[in-house]
Amino acid sequence: MSLGLTEEQELVQKMLRAYCDAHIWPQVDGLEDGTVSPYDLMRHMADTFGLREMFPTPSDDDAGEGSGEGDGERASKGAGGGLLGPGADPMLGHIVMMELSRSSPGLALSFGASLGLTGGTIMAKGTRAQRRRWATPLFRLDAIGAWGLTEPGAGSDAFGSMQTRARPDGAGGWVLNGQKTFITNAPFADTLVIYAKLQIEGTPTGAFVLDAATPGVTLGPPMQKMGMRDSPTGEIFLEDVRVAGDQLLGGDPEASSRQQAKETLVMERSAMPALAAGMVDRCLDLCTRYVQERQQFGQPIGSFQAVQVRLARIYMIRETILSWIARLARAEADGTGTQALACAAKLYCGQASVDACLEAIQLLGGFGYMREGRVEKLMRDAKLLQIGGGTDDIQALRIARELLR
Repeated sequence: MSLGLTEEQELVQKMLRAYCDAHIWPQVDGLEDGTVSPYDLMRHMADTFGLREMFPTPSDDDAGEGSGEGDGERASKGAGGGLLGPGADPMLGHIVMMELSRSSPGLALSFGASLGLTGGTIMAKGTRAQRRRWATPLFRLDAIGAWGLTEPGAGSDAFGSMQTRARPDGAGGWVLNGQKTFITNAPFADTLVIYAKLQIEGTPTGAFVLDAATPGVTLGPPMQKMGMRDSPTGEIFLEDVRVAGDQLLGGDPEASSRQQAKETLVMERSAMPALAAGMVDRCLDLCTRYVQERQQFGQPIGSFQAVQVRLARIYMIRETILSWIARLARAEADGTGTQALACAAKLYCGQASVDACLEAIQLLGGFGYMREGRVEKLMRDAKLLQIGGGTDDIQALRIARELLR
């Protein structure tokens, strides 16, 4: 694949490719059936590549606990958590997601939701104490995170229709009631970021960091899905959940979390092209080998022009998606990224990945329709890219609004 990578980035990609082909790709059936846990594989990967050494457990002296100044100190402006932690090369994050997706798109989705969405949100907007208590274990893969925004009646209108409420308890804490749905990792999460309307003057939106074992929190079982079955998705129920005041993300009830959530959504949408690239690259690899081996009329079917045209379309889609990834990585590195850019990348790459997977099924014929062919799974997985993180229609509206403002 041509991404114009540096030597360091190429080395990381080669190491990840070898690891995923050896340890994740052979487990696809078990991941799909739920007999193999994606979290066990994620932790094995963390041990293999030394993620725990990258994020050592801070000492009590480093936490700032016990001093109001330390506990309340926010992350520095712009110090986003990102997929691999603060200051990491954006391209490396895309490479990780792409290589994981090439073997298991669902595992990549769970990995990104735990580290990028949940851990990244806490690292970017949390106090020092919150980062130490909740973000560090997420980046070390000692804990699994779930980012709770969507509700049964609040999807595209996540903030306007939000029904989850947090009321002051009169003693400096909060009481949460509500429900979140379609939440990646929810059935097995340890740490939750939950968005709620604060029942105070002005009714701002706040985000809370919760331990999943908190009384009143119930995690629903894994949902049965069309695709991304290797990524558990579920509901979160909150019934009179009492949390301390220091569990309000950032610690300031007057600072609405709505803008922060939008920034996280932009990050999520920017990660979608890497998921798409992994799926399309695997399709191209499977199809290229198949058409060279499959014989019809006394010759490999790859010698037929109709087959060559379909193979070329998949290649064209892959290369275009890679161009989007390179553009996004540059924008993330120099701070020029926009919501329109992220939405456009997600919109194109989501549609294109489904097209490429359908071409792959057609190329493989009856074998492509069978589970053994693998491409039918990739097609089912790819469809989520047109729904999750905002539907195609929402992406188009966001682009148009930014152009017209």
